[in-house]
Amino acid sequence: MTRYARGFDTGAAFAYLEKRDRKLGAWMRRLGPIGPDPRWRKRFDPVDALARAIMYQQLSGKAAATIVGRIEAAIGSDRFHCDTLARIDDAGLRACGASGNKTLALRDLARREAAGEIPTLRQMAAMDEDAIIAALVPIRGIGRWTVEMMLMFRLGRPDILPVDDLGIRKGAQAVDKLAEMPKPKELAARGERWGPYRTYASLYLWRIADQASAAKTPTPRSQG
Repeated sequence: MTRYARGFDTGAAFAYLEKRDRKLGAWMRRLGPIGPDPRWRKRFDPVDALARAIMYQQLSGKAAATIVGRIEAAIGSDRFHCDTLARIDDAGLRACGASGNKTLALRDLARREAAGEIPTLRQMAAMDEDAIIAALVPIRGIGRWTVEMMLMFRLGRPDILPVDDLGIRKGAQAVDKLAEMPKPKELAARGERWGPYRTYASLYLWRIADQASAAKTPTPRSQG
């Protein structure tokens, strides 16, 4: 049985991409090496992580953290699972600040966990990326992008390219000096040359997008 490691050799990824893609390589040298994410080595609970991803969607980090903190206090646990979420009813979740849609999403996650439909961290180690995505996107409130972020930043899978991500598309636009952002299908085709390190390329595309946006922002004139 194939076992998938968490994390990858970022030095090898840098050397590979720098030679593989001249335009991206120039940006990479300018920005410098990106090291391994420390989260790749930390254990985490997929169900709890998905619950928190649901709660943080479309909210500022501060607002979401406040709501999450209220729910933790109400259930008497910092672990979101079917057993702990059963300690609070829907009205209680709403009183904590959870929207109706997020309440339904948490209930669906808990139901699927109780039914054994959510793979554990140990099980994910034996699953490829497509299998993990297929297992998790049926959960209400969990889309492909959310799973891709887990694959990249928690599981450390080396070959993920979130083609629907706005920052990734803006970064690719800057690399190739395009008039418009590439469409997801175009980006997927462009990213073929970055395999098997599309995750590492993505990390740079986000930073490149930030740099490009900063360069476009006009500097306020000093008042004399």
